[in-house]
Amino acid sequence: MARKHVHSTKQPGEAARSKKQKKRKRSLTWLWVGLAALLIVGVGIFLLASQTAGITALSPAQTQAKIQQGAFLLDVRTQDEYNQSHLKGSMLIPLDQLSEQLDKLPRDKDIVVICHSGARSLSAAVLLQQKGFKRVSYLEGGLIAWQAAGYPLQAGNP
Repeated sequence: MARKHVHSTKQPGEAARSKKQKKRKRSLTWLWVGLAALLIVGVGIFLLASQTAGITALSPAQTQAKIQQGAFLLDVRTQDEYNQSHLKGSMLIPLDQLSEQLDKLPRDKDIVVICHSGARSLSAAVLLQQKGFKRVSYLEGGLIAWQAAGYPLQAGNP
């Protein structure tokens, strides 16, 4: 059997140019995907920053000063966490129950929100601000930072 020799209709440099064009298109596609991802991340950061505007993150020392000035301490951890240890004088309203118990909070005092690491307290502070509370701050780093700074916790139920 004789083999047929198939000749390409493309010119010798045309195949190389076609590969380069495909590679360039792929690179441009990834560039656009990357730019879109950066835009999404930037918008997310902007939205988070705008939600937390006006909410102050307090160090343990600043929190201690607020306590001495008569601030209201709101603990948003679970009942079990609170029972293990808490700040003396703090009131427990778990984060998942906060929306239903806003009437227990003073609107005429500074409120310092507390949790274990600072994440739940920031969420609670944002919620309080959205509900019209003006004087809201949270303990940055939570009770982890509080203990690391050498401040005491009260053990057990108050």
